[in-house]
Amino acid sequence: MSNIFRRCGILLLTLLVLLSSWGCDSPQPLTSLEITNCDRTELLVGATFQLQTNAPEDVRPLLSWDSSGSCLTVDPNGLVTALSLGSSAVTVRYGDLSATVLIKVVEELSIDHSGVDEAARDAFYGESDPADSYEEALRRSAKGELSGAETVPDQAPELSTYRPMKDGAYIRNNTPYYADSNTYVVVNAFGLEVFRVYRGGGYITLEEVAAYVYAFGDVPANYTESKRTEPEDSIWGENLRLNHTKFSGNTEKYPYEPELPDISGCGGNLYYYELDIGTTGTDCDPAYPVKLYNDGKTITRGAARIVYTRYDANKNEIIDPNEKYLFYTYNHYNDFTEYLNYFGGWGETFGNITGGGTLSSKTDFAPTPYVPVVMMSLLTKTQVVFYLDPRKSLFFL
Repeated sequence: MSNIFRRCGILLLTLLVLLSSWGCDSPQPLTSLEITNCDRTELLVGATFQLQTNAPEDVRPLLSWDSSGSCLTVDPNGLVTALSLGSSAVTVRYGDLSATVLIKVVEELSIDHSGVDEAARDAFYGESDPADSYEEALRRSAKGELSGAETVPDQAPELSTYRPMKDGAYIRNNTPYYADSNTYVVVNAFGLEVFRVYRGGGYITLEEVAAYVYAFGDVPANYTESKRTEPEDSIWGENLRLNHTKFSGNTEKYPYEPELPDISGCGGNLYYYELDIGTTGTDCDPAYPVKLYNDGKTITRGAARIVYTRYDANKNEIIDPNEKYLFYTYNHYNDFTEYLNYFGGWGETFGNITGGGTLSSKTDFAPTPYVPVVMMSLLTKTQVVFYLDPRKSLFFL
């Protein structure tokens, strides 16, 4: 009788093992292995980066990682840590398959300037001579001279002839590039450099001011927080620009305004600020005269503003590029257009007039909602796929 029970127990155990194996999927077969999120990388000493592959989730624990040099380490999950200056090949393996990426550990990031968009740059600056270094920008600011183009912009932004899209949405370049802690490189939609803005420089064009604010989280040197300073009272004269104050975005108080992403005025976690953009005139809002913003004697504030995220919920400066929002409005908050972080890159307009509402009306309003974008890099393979925010020494994709 005991043998019968023993045999039944063995059969039952075998059955349980079979049943359990039927409920588990075996690892999916791979025909090729790739590192999917970079093909050329530079890292500062001390930085880390998580490499990713095309391996299915159930295969990832079976991958093995190693590096060829001592300038960095890579852990079993593909997390790279830069230790010292040098270069190293990082390889991932699965069976007979492998993939490798070369990583260089440097003191500062570099960029390939061989593809600078000279045509776009010349068309933008015309006859003016922009500053070519941070030191030159500071020297100019001390004398009240601009570091960028001198042409006062029109109200409407000039759009790039090519604005890349994905899945029906505009791409916002979330890979900014700092040549150093005081220099920000502005690229076009193809990832080629067009111009640079320097911390502490003076700028008046929409393209340069937007890039400056996005890069440094502050306003150019020719701006003052005051809304009443006169040109004759400032070294900047006709290039003086006003206003750098908190923007509430409270749509209950101003129902004609569209709700901006995660804005604190509507219960969100991001604090927005605003500043003037001086244009050649205002023809979209009868509350604002059709005059030049600054004629050298008097400032006539128009309806054009930049509105951007400056602080997070803890009142820390915004560092993560996926939380950096910058919008342009030239009809006093009725409609907004998002800055896509490249030359001529402005997204789809949304807001009250777009929706058919009456300008600044608190009774006849119809603001359309924020139009989401796709956040991804525009930089080419000959350029860096990381950026360093010099204020926090952190890397982001």
